Amino acid sequence: MQKNNNLHSFDDIMNAQFGAPGTPKREQFNREAEAYCVGQLIYEARRDEKITQEALARQVGTNKSYISKIENGLVDPSTSLFLRIISALGLRFDIVKPIMQF
Repeated sequence: MQKNNNLHSFDDIMNAQFGAPGTPKREQFNREAEAYCVGQLIYEARRDEKITQEALARQVGTNKSYISKIENGLVDPSTSLFLRIISALGLRFDIVKPIMQF
């Protein structure tokens, strides 16, 4: 069987592109990826509720431009704004304590 040197693990690719976990470049990538994911969740929920960015912004006390930046992952909203946004979109955020497993 011939070895294929073109195959790499996802971890190898991430390490090569963004550095090892814990490095500043990798942490920056993780923050940006999380902001993008949060933005997409908000965008999809807003779209499903058929609410414009402007209407959502008015409901939560910000402006349309800021909602757009959140949805595009360009800014990470504060916790209080995030909670106001998800509440306005009819979503809920639960914090649960994990069940200890023996």
